[in-house]
Amino acid sequence: MALLPSRTKYRKVHTGRIYGTAQTCNALAFGDFGIQSLTRGRMTSQQIEAARVAMTRSLKRKGKVWIRVFPHKPVTKKPAETRMGKGKGSVEKWVAVIRPGTMLFEIAGCSATAAREALRLADTKLPFHCRFVSREEA
Repeated sequence: MALLPSRTKYRKVHTGRIYGTAQTCNALAFGDFGIQSLTRGRMTSQQIEAARVAMTRSLKRKGKVWIRVFPHKPVTKKPAETRMGKGKGSVEKWVAVIRPGTMLFEIAGCSATAAREALRLADTKLPFHCRFVSREEA
């Protein structure tokens, strides 16, 4: 099940650039453990879902998982072997724009070792470097 907005004001948006560091969503808010991005990039809805599945399978129905990011931005693509022109392509996927410091996932209700392993498995599914954060450290 891919994440995507139920409705948007505009169908297609500009590519944009990812500047600066995360000013919001950069600290633990719900759980005791989490992973925080160290680099910038885009995270697709498929990557969010793959990380979620990896975490929940690792935890084996123990603990609670929070997903702190949502893919609001549409990415378009022209079909293969299409000539230039004739407007912008159709929406191919939805991405979340990630800045350094953004809290991606949080976990509560499990041991530190179980949380560290679950978040390590989630980290392998993501396209950028992350670090493990716990409430004791913060």
